Amino acid sequence: MANKNNGLSLILARYALVVFFVLLLCSWIGFRLVDNTVLHAEEWNLKADSILNKTVPVYPVRGDILSCDGSVLATNVTTYTLRIDYRTDGFSMEKFNNALDSLCDSLAVHFPIRDRENWRSYLVEETKKEKSQRRQRLFLRDISYAQYKLVRTFPFFKIPNCNVTGLCKDTQTKRLYPYGEMARRSIGRTNHPEGRLVGFSGLEYALDSMLTGKPGLARRIPLTRNIVPIPETPPINGATVITTIDVEMQDIVENELNDMLRWSQAQWGTAILMDVATGDIKAISNLERSKHDTTYVESMNHAVARVEPGSVVKLVGMIIALEDGFAGNLERTIVTERGGFRYHGGKAIRDTHFAPSGSLPIYRLLQYSSNIGMTKLIAPHYENDPDAYRRRVEQLGLFDRFNTGIASEIPAYYPKLKKQSGAAIELSRMIYGYRTQIAPLYTCALYNAVANDGRFVRPRLVKGLRNSEGVDSMIPVSYVRDRICSEENARILRSMLRRVITEKGGTATGLKRDPEIVELAGKTGTAVIARERPRWTHEDSVAGRVVPFVPGYNEGHYRLAFVGFFPYDKPKYTCMVLIADPKPGIRSAQYTSGATVRAIAEKLHSRGLLDNHSDYREYVPEDRRKSPEVYATTSGDRIQQLGRDLGFKDYTNFAPPRRVKFGVPDVTGLGVREAVRILEEAGYPAAVRGQGYVSAQSPSAASTVPKGTAVTLILAE
Repeated sequence: MANKNNGLSLILARYALVVFFVLLLCSWIGFRLVDNTVLHAEEWNLKADSILNKTVPVYPVRGDILSCDGSVLATNVTTYTLRIDYRTDGFSMEKFNNALDSLCDSLAVHFPIRDRENWRSYLVEETKKEKSQRRQRLFLRDISYAQYKLVRTFPFFKIPNCNVTGLCKDTQTKRLYPYGEMARRSIGRTNHPEGRLVGFSGLEYALDSMLTGKPGLARRIPLTRNIVPIPETPPINGATVITTIDVEMQDIVENELNDMLRWSQAQWGTAILMDVATGDIKAISNLERSKHDTTYVESMNHAVARVEPGSVVKLVGMIIALEDGFAGNLERTIVTERGGFRYHGGKAIRDTHFAPSGSLPIYRLLQYSSNIGMTKLIAPHYENDPDAYRRRVEQLGLFDRFNTGIASEIPAYYPKLKKQSGAAIELSRMIYGYRTQIAPLYTCALYNAVANDGRFVRPRLVKGLRNSEGVDSMIPVSYVRDRICSEENARILRSMLRRVITEKGGTATGLKRDPEIVELAGKTGTAVIARERPRWTHEDSVAGRVVPFVPGYNEGHYRLAFVGFFPYDKPKYTCMVLIADPKPGIRSAQYTSGATVRAIAEKLHSRGLLDNHSDYREYVPEDRRKSPEVYATTSGDRIQQLGRDLGFKDYTNFAPPRRVKFGVPDVTGLGVREAVRILEEAGYPAAVRGQGYVSAQSPSAASTVPKGTAVTLILAE
């Protein structure tokens, strides 16, 4: 009986303890209720109002970037990331398992990032994840809306109730560049701070405020199950930027620059194509050798980075000499001393192209790119005040910011020269391309002014803007200087630049063609690359180390430039190509940068982009026209097709190669595809040099060399 009473007492004690804590909790709840609703009601009401009345920004849609013909260079796209919540209350594992095989079949077909078995393994493993890990498991990333709707038709996911499938989606707005890396540094890129798009390079950065638009405001409103933002002030979407870039021309320029960089194994290169009349930058490319392989990728915008320009800057001195009158009679000769010329006791100035007679008339100084001749022509007029030359260059407009729309654009730099020992020597170096720094864009614009009869049109990358209502505002053509030289002097300068290519002794005669389909005029420039000061690191500072640096130039390392315009008689485009630090042994600007400009001009002509049609008979005299050549072939089908199906009668057909019973097959005269096929079928790999048909082969036909020996094919047009 005592034990029974003791048990009852223990139970009552437990009940009492539970009741005590329940009453204590109720008392605390009651106290907090009174405290919040009566004693501190005003404070809580203010806090609620501040949350519910809080405004949040509504970010506008970022504007597009278009090419000159309306092609989209940059736009916005909404992507979806799909996740599956296997632990949602209504998730049906039974239905999931029943549909798993069919689901994996569909995924493997439409999303081949995994095959059927890998998709199955992946989804099964995801269902087994520990509950301590996050609930929503990644399923598909960055898919389009159409792909999302497609997924909703797959087995299991076509169930309308998302609680059963556990399918969840997140949306993201990303910047899409349909042409990939094309003109990347000029168009620019964006990043995504706080979920919005912000430009950090190129046009995306330079015109960020226009592209971004104006944010709106939304007020947070409580609904039954959530608090949602309701717009109060609608956002103003960003403007669409219409650029001057021509996609077809951009493709030509990038491919030609890339081909030359790969051949020369240069460190980097830049190319600019500009419309003579308007200053529109039709194409701009900046390529640099990849750090990971031998390919070339879009790099920093070298087009607006200052470099020592080399001999292309001699045009500046010649403009000043003609405009200021001290060029005088252009037939007047200047002695160009082959042994070198010391101006005011400085280091000997030398020419790389010598005049046969030891002297040159003024109108041939650019043709021979004479350092001595240009120094003797210009420097004596500024000996008493060397800095007057820099001030005269300033009057041309090279120190003005162009405001092209390209981020990081920097005007030309000429150092100030004081009246002291050495200033005259510095002046002489500036005249022929050293001790000064000019961005390729500025050099190209100066030559463009000469092609444009002396009118210095402002280069531009932005042609107009289109507001959120679809109204275009076109930006008019403007000028850095209305005129930097007279029309007559511009004509003289164009004639001088033409001689660089067309007359004996010119530094770019290798660019001459016969017949001349697109006639060029321009100037080469070769500059030895200056040594760069080593970076002083924090570790050097702590250790007290002084990083040694000897100013000077890296002999054997060059920047090779060519800038010119075409067609010569009616200039339509100005083009500059600059190639930096090619492989040892290559130091010819005409066969690197000049050849690239020539190739660009001919490609533009072949596509009818020079206000022309590409019928070769228009440019070749009738007595020099040749019938087209057809490569030899081991099959007669192609020849029959030319006559029977295409009605092609007037052509020259190479005779098929002779048959070889043993050894290396004879493939001379064949096209490269057929030649390679025949050699490889016979067991001989092929190495190809040049372009056109096979004009020679090594080892020769019928040579009894072991199979597997490479056969070199020499191609010719």
